[in-house]
Amino acid sequence: MQVFAIAVSGLSDASARFAASAERTARDPLADLAGETVERVQAEVAFKANVSVLKTADQMYGSLLDMIA
Repeated sequence: MQVFAIAVSGLSDASARFAASAERTARDPLADLAGETVERVQAEVAFKANVSVLKTADQMYGSLLDMIA
């Protein structure tokens, strides 16, 4: 079950990174637009990866329970 906690932690981190980047861009849009765009894309990819981990873990646990039952 530790995989769920790790994936949720990754989701939280990715969300926080995205929000922080968006806030920095809102404060000063032209300071580092390219860098902040890259940061948001990386946060988005990390978020999607963690969602995939959650989906896969859920499917694996479901399959395991089906085999046990």
